[in-house]
Amino acid sequence: MTVEKIERIRRLLTAALAPVELDVIDEGHKHAGHTGEGKGHFFARIVSRAFAGKNPIQRHRMVYDALAEMMPDGIHALSIEAKAPGE
Repeated sequence: MTVEKIERIRRLLTAALAPVELDVIDEGHKHAGHTGEGKGHFFARIVSRAFAGKNPIQRHRMVYDALAEMMPDGIHALSIEAKAPGE
């Protein structure tokens, strides 16, 4: 199930932000015993030209907007590293 979620995250981020670099990692193992355990804890590192000129909050909002359909059920927690090329 986690592999499918990772692939879906990758597809959504690619479609919305055309990243030049993208890593999505399952971090569920870091949340054992947490109330959201098993609901999807992920780390996304994304480098996209779409982030140029945007501050960190704007970048995170862009990522959350791209993944909106997964937020209610597929993603419980998401850590984001969002950069423009060259940063």
